[in-house]
Order: sequence, then structure tokens, then C-alpha cells
Amino acid sequence: MHGPRTDLPAPWPLRDLDVPALRRAGIAPVPFRQFVLKVHSRCNLACSYCYIYEGADSSWRDRPTRVSDAIMKRTAERIAEHARTHRLPLVRVDLHGGEPLLGGAAPLVRYVDAVRELAPPGCRVEAGVQTNGTLLTRAVLAELGAAGIRVGLSLDGGTAQHNRLRAFKGGRASWPAALRAARLLADHPDVFAGILCTIDLGNDPEDVLSSLLAMDPPGLDLLLPHNNWTTPPTGVAPADPGTLRFPHRRPTPYGDWLSRTFDLWWEHRGPTVRVRLFAEIIALLLGQPSATEVVGLSPVAAVVVDTDGAIEQVDSLKTTYEGAPVTGLDVHRNSFDEALEHPGVAARHLGRDALSGECRSCPLVDVCGGGNYAHRYLAHSGFRHPTVYCADMARLIRHISTRLLAEIGTSP
Repeated sequence: MHGPRTDLPAPWPLRDLDVPALRRAGIAPVPFRQFVLKVHSRCNLACSYCYIYEGADSSWRDRPTRVSDAIMKRTAERIAEHARTHRLPLVRVDLHGGEPLLGGAAPLVRYVDAVRELAPPGCRVEAGVQTNGTLLTRAVLAELGAAGIRVGLSLDGGTAQHNRLRAFKGGRASWPAALRAARLLADHPDVFAGILCTIDLGNDPEDVLSSLLAMDPPGLDLLLPHNNWTTPPTGVAPADPGTLRFPHRRPTPYGDWLSRTFDLWWEHRGPTVRVRLFAEIIALLLGQPSATEVVGLSPVAAVVVDTDGAIEQVDSLKTTYEGAPVTGLDVHRNSFDEALEHPGVAARHLGRDALSGECRSCPLVDVCGGGNYAHRYLAHSGFRHPTVYCADMARLIRHISTRLLAEIGTSP
């Protein structure tokens, strides 16, 4: 007889979550509705914080540089199969890399066309691409827009200084090219999906928000850096299981930054621009369900297909350990329904039951939701811990709640 493995990087959920037992208990899987399709596995930038190329998982090195037409077709067939099986009225296709525009617009259009062509009747396909903007031209934007593909732009703020960590390989600044892309997108609001911004504490919140709003995006998404208890944010010591007690008592540099940004956004007198993190927290405080993996307890319904056809979990897991996103499945041999039975996927459908005891007993659990799943990781223990940003999230949620209550209290 062999005892339980003690060398697993994430015993929970890989070993300790009994998915067949969940199914016997009547807990059904949640079908995928978002398909993140990799079209190019390399990037023309060398961002120092990149979770793909600087993270713990290095599987990108072994991937084909570009997705083939054969894999596009097979993936489209699998998406159609999944949509048909679960009678989905809508699926979302997000084209990612690397930098997806390294291969031009044509492969992106072909991929989306393949999915739309095979989607069952009554299933609408929304499509978007996330880009660093350096290769976005008027012609490329016109081609994407004509194909019904919206464009999201990744920036760390609206100035050259904010984007100092986003440089081309060799060190040349990417900002001039990114700024051209932002201006081009602002002139085409029907195609502009919004700006994704990773928080850098070295950037002033007012400068970041005002500079981004000046670009006229339809929406902003502020992301915490992808850190965890084993590779924590700057200024936070690595942890072991014995030091994870009372994580809400830690310093709150990110919570302070976000609270200040919230105040600036809340009091902004110009056109209203949705900041997804703030809007989601407000909705949750008002009793609405979440629509993002960052907060709330709603199940995560996203899956990744890499350039070789591998079916994987979300990319943020690449920051935790080598092989973390792997399911062992691919579109050639496996359906997406099979991926729903993977412990890592099933864990993200459990809501409160997937959380640590500290999180389940926390009064903020319905809003925080334990934080981003990847941020809960501790080596050789897994993902059943509070987020490494626990104190920061508590600071932000309480701050937004206070502002919201004050606003309601002063309403006529």
C-alpha cells in the first residue's frame, strides 16, 4: 500500500477534491462560456512582471509559435459541441497570446469565423482580442472591426512613466506605439473594448486614473499583480502554513492605492467610465451576483486552448508552479465536458465550499469571494487559503461600502 503523495505542489484540489463524489452528491458542473484561444505563443515585449514569460510555468517554450488552421477548426468543433450539449445562448471567444497581433489580423479573423460557422443555431458568439497595441494599425483595426472582433488594450497607465516596465525586447520603450494604438481606438469606440491596467504602486493613483480616462476608453479593468503566498507582492514575506493566521491584519498598500483610486473615480465629474473591479464590488454589496473571477462567489466558466490544442486552466495559474494550468487534455482527443471533471476546474465551481475556514467565517466572504484563485496559492499546500491580498481586499471593500452607505444615506 502506498500512502498519499506528499510531493504534490497543490494537494488541494489535485488530491483532496473528490470530483466523482461531488457528482454523486448532485453537484453538477458549470459549462464553459468563455474560451480563451491562443493564436501566438510569443510576445514582442519583455514586461518584467509578465505572468506567462516570467512566471513559474515555462510551458510556453514548448508550444508552437502560431496556432494552425487544423487546430482552429478542431477547437471550433469542440466549442460548438459544448454549446450544443449545454444549449448555450452565448459564448465568448477571447484571442490571446503572447501578443496575438504578431501574426497579423488574418489568423484572428479565421479563428472567429470558424467558431461562428460551426456554432449551433441560437448560440451567439462574441469575440475580442487583448493586445499590447504596438502592432495595431488603422488597417488591422478595420479588419478586426469588420469581423466583429473588439479590441482591448493592455497598459499600466496613460503616460510613458507609467509604462516603464513595458519595454520591447532590448529595452526600447513601447509607449509611443501603445499611445498611437490608444488614440486610434478612441477614434473607433465601436471596436474599443477597454483598457486593462496592472497596478504598480510606484505610480500615483490620480495620475494613473486621470491619464487613462483621458484616452476615452469604454471601460477600465484594474488588476492586482499575480502574486501568492509563495511568491508574495513586494514588501510581503513568503509564508508557510503556520503564518497564514489573521491575514487580514497585514499592511494594505494595494488596498490603500485602490481606495484612493475609487474615491477619485466616484467623485469624477466627467463622463462615466466603468471600472470593473469597483462596479463588481458595488453590485455584490447590493446583492447582485459577480461576473468576474476576481471577486464574489460565482463559478468561473473560462477555459484556455493553447496553440497546440491543449485544454488548460486560466493563465494566471502560471504564476504558481510549473504545470499548474495543465489538465492533460486536448481538443484532438477530449471534449470540454471532460475538462469540467478536472479537480482544478471543479474547485472553481464550488463557491464558498472551495474556500479556507478563515474565508468562510469572514463577514466579507460574499463580496471578496476569497479573492483571485491564483493569489491563494501556497507551495505544497495548494489553493485553499485566503488571498495574499486579503487585507488589501478587506480595506477596499469596507471603504467602498462606507462610501456607498453614505451616498444612500444622503439621497432624497
